[in-house]
Amino acid sequence: MKVTHFHRKPQGSNFSLERLFGQVRESMPSEIFCLKHESKFISRGFLRRTYNVLEAIFFQGDVNHITGDIHYISLFLRKKKTILTIHDCASLARLKGIRKAVFFFVWFVIPEKRVAAITVISESTKKELLKYLQVDANKVFVVYDCVSEDFLPVLRDFNSVKPIILQVGTGCNKNVINVANALKGICCHLRIIGELSNDQIDSLELNEVEYSNVVSINDREVVDEFIHCDLVIFVSTYEGFGLPIIEANATGRPVVTSNIYSMPEIAGQAACIVDPYSVNDIRKGIVKVITDTEYRYKLIHQGYKNVERFRGRGIAEDYANLYKKVVDGEIKKGSTPVS
Repeated sequence: MKVTHFHRKPQGSNFSLERLFGQVRESMPSEIFCLKHESKFISRGFLRRTYNVLEAIFFQGDVNHITGDIHYISLFLRKKKTILTIHDCASLARLKGIRKAVFFFVWFVIPEKRVAAITVISESTKKELLKYLQVDANKVFVVYDCVSEDFLPVLRDFNSVKPIILQVGTGCNKNVINVANALKGICCHLRIIGELSNDQIDSLELNEVEYSNVVSINDREVVDEFIHCDLVIFVSTYEGFGLPIIEANATGRPVVTSNIYSMPEIAGQAACIVDPYSVNDIRKGIVKVITDTEYRYKLIHQGYKNVERFRGRGIAEDYANLYKKVVDGEIKKGSTPVS
């Protein structure tokens, strides 16, 4: 079976989808041959997007899998052989007025009618999608993201005197300012992956948080950041999945994360769960992990078990089963999703 993974043209340092589906392809059963096709143009402007739509016609396989972010290229692909992955609905919550209406129609309404199946990366995202889009729930399949095999257990003596706390991401949803407020007076070093805004820098300095940050790092360097930290803080206000939770689990690092959207689903019993809107709750979670040795070891042990749900081979098999259903024409209204 030949499957084409249709990828966006990446921009800047944003390669998360490419890394994810690269791992899926590496783990795919031998009877499924996956090819990657990357759109020629960054998804910006009418003419560039039109070219991406037309170009995609000539690279179709037995199954066409749009891996995310370029939903609109489904327009002229074979409907009964096409799958669309939707990673989150964040833009629908962020946009307003006519921009929201146009985006919703082009990225969600039309693509839903032009594909045989939709995959989402968490039950949380599925519920959110069904809230926005009138679509048969049995057409929407949950297939989790997978963690890179580069993330493996690395033993480290926890520095309870001055731990290195890793913050992954600096977007508005990553909640850096509340983290800075929560760390006031705690002896630690906050290591941040991502470019900081002036407001975030002001908050860190106002709260006298010792910190450093790094931007535009490669995959190996990201793994090293997890290895060299003591604790991962990931108290986002929105996530479609929350991959750093699993990356922390895989490396053997305790993690503090949020009690909303997908994060409790992904973390299970393998994280300290807090209210991301409560500075006091975030602080209590961090202090508990730092000071309670038995609790910290429990989180690490649970993390090693939790990460097995997200290893590449299992996720690839979920996709493989779905591809077979598409080829065999078994996806119909009222059918039972694979997961």
